[in-house]
Amino acid sequence: MPVEKKPGAFDIRIVIAALIGIYGVVLTILGVIADPAEVDKADGLNINLWGGIGMLVFTAVFVLWARLRPIAVPVSTNE
Repeated sequence: MPVEKKPGAFDIRIVIAALIGIYGVVLTILGVIADPAEVDKADGLNINLWGGIGMLVFTAVFVLWARLRPIAVPVSTNE
């Protein structure tokens, strides 16, 4: 009978979520400390803030997906 092993931190969804999360945090911080003159250039929409929040939501969904439906890698026990 094959044994199943979970990939854990090496799941590609976790790696992608970490990268998008880092960019999301940076954009959110830039959006919070944004100069009002720069926000006015974008017709009053703080693009960095909303883009960062969107990336953080995407990160949360990916991590939730990876935790709720982990990939099971079959490991053969042939000797």
